[in-house]
Amino acid sequence: MKTLEGPVAENHFHIPPDFPRGVKLLHDPVRNKGTAFTEEERDALNLRGLLPPRVHTQEQQVRRVMEQLAAKSSDLSRYIYLVSLQDRNETLFYRVMVDHLRELMPIVYTPTVGQACERFGHIFRRPRGIYVSAHDRGRMGEILSNWPHEDVRIVVVTDGERILGLGDLGAAGMGIPIGKLVLYSACAGIHPTKCLPVTIDVGTNNASLLRDPLYIGLRQKRLKSEEFDAIVDEFVRTVHRRFPHAVIQLEDFANHNAFRLLSRYRNDYCVFDDDIQGTGSVTLAGLLAATRLTGQRMADQKLLFLGAGEAGIGIADVVGAALREAGLSETQARERCWFFDSHGLVVTSRDDLAEHKRPYAHAHEWTDRFHEAVRMIRPTGVIGVSGTPGTFGESVLRLMAEINERPIVFALSNPTSKSECTARQAYDWTDGRCVFASGSPFDAVDVHGTVFVPGQANNAYIFPGVGLGAIASEAGVITDEMFFVAAKALAGEVTEADLALGRVYPSLTRIREVSAHIATAVAALVYDSGIAGKARPADVMTDVRSHMFEPRYPRYA
Repeated sequence: MKTLEGPVAENHFHIPPDFPRGVKLLHDPVRNKGTAFTEEERDALNLRGLLPPRVHTQEQQVRRVMEQLAAKSSDLSRYIYLVSLQDRNETLFYRVMVDHLRELMPIVYTPTVGQACERFGHIFRRPRGIYVSAHDRGRMGEILSNWPHEDVRIVVVTDGERILGLGDLGAAGMGIPIGKLVLYSACAGIHPTKCLPVTIDVGTNNASLLRDPLYIGLRQKRLKSEEFDAIVDEFVRTVHRRFPHAVIQLEDFANHNAFRLLSRYRNDYCVFDDDIQGTGSVTLAGLLAATRLTGQRMADQKLLFLGAGEAGIGIADVVGAALREAGLSETQARERCWFFDSHGLVVTSRDDLAEHKRPYAHAHEWTDRFHEAVRMIRPTGVIGVSGTPGTFGESVLRLMAEINERPIVFALSNPTSKSECTARQAYDWTDGRCVFASGSPFDAVDVHGTVFVPGQANNAYIFPGVGLGAIASEAGVITDEMFFVAAKALAGEVTEADLALGRVYPSLTRIREVSAHIATAVAALVYDSGIAGKARPADVMTDVRSHMFEPRYPRYA
């Protein structure tokens, strides 16, 4: 018997006796086809009279959706509309996403998802995913058994403490796991029924949310230390028992928990942190592609990071792997990565450094002025992961252009309002010579008649492919090396046409193909490393593609 929860929508689906019919079918987002139900299906499934008489193709439905989106007055209203479409017809929703990913990704994810999270309690209409609260200790098994789909393969979980660059949004951060899983399905073809978004609500320290009568989470301050750890630990262990083949992606945990949780679970469970490892991987891919524009080797790079949290350290760690592969020692590789945090340059003389910063503290004169740090360090590239807008000012970028013929400027903070500089500023203040990438999308920039198309260092280039590769190979754990090979695979997908536009990432129109190549590289590594849960197939790429669903309606026969 064919199943709608399989990897590919089949042309024909045998209707079992317990299959929903009538209004119940129209209210089932996984099986609903709306006006695309054929005449025969309307008779067989008790739909006659419940739908307008005209049968539409999926392509016509997509056209209707795009017209309605265009009529909306704001990106937030477009977000709300797309969420509603997802709630009533998932196949159509993903058809729209796949066909129009470049224009809709900024709606379903950054930057609009940030606005949606800030307003989550006010735009809330229908629950999606699983909410685990601080009151649910000892009941994880019961809660997860309420999820209707048995074969979950990807779980994205947050506690909402560090949502993008917006801070503590508590349970309102659920928009992030939902958005990430949309990208898993749209970009890598992982079936929506295999995806589970989760928010662990342990309270919030956001005073405005605690005062908001429409806030959806617990009205209490955040739990700390042992109580918090106990809830997370019960959750991870229960997910492993309930969904033994699932990958758990940690998302938007605060620095003081993110590094600790990753270290605790990474060797025993299939767990990774996208803010650390995914960000590091996608940034390395951009740097590898950038060397094709600068004419330098990876071993020639010296990077200065503005921000020393999860993203910055994650990038430095994977950059270090690339530098070691290029022939540098571990010490030499770390000496090429410098950090500037909220208290200034990270140097060995400071006694206020968190544990995760210490490996990158160097013996050097301290300064609390970023411009001065650039002058002293003379980096080939600056990487902004600070969440502080405007910090790559004109003086910094003009100095970078003095030091380097082709300075690398990656302003990666999300959403757009938090970016260290805009694309226009980066190109104008370096006379069009910089190699630029950003975390959120920017429009093309014309500098003296030359048009630059900014590359977006979006983790969506990495985590869907890594997740797909782990699923296809049934990986037992997620390793740093998997993100390293993913970065190299992504960099290899950047074409000469991309580089001619100044873009160091492939076009989003190719994202599913790119994800398949990344997944193949990751799966091959899993098999070679002996951590796969199944035998290596004769053709890894073919096997990977067999796990990718195409959002087309089945025919109910």
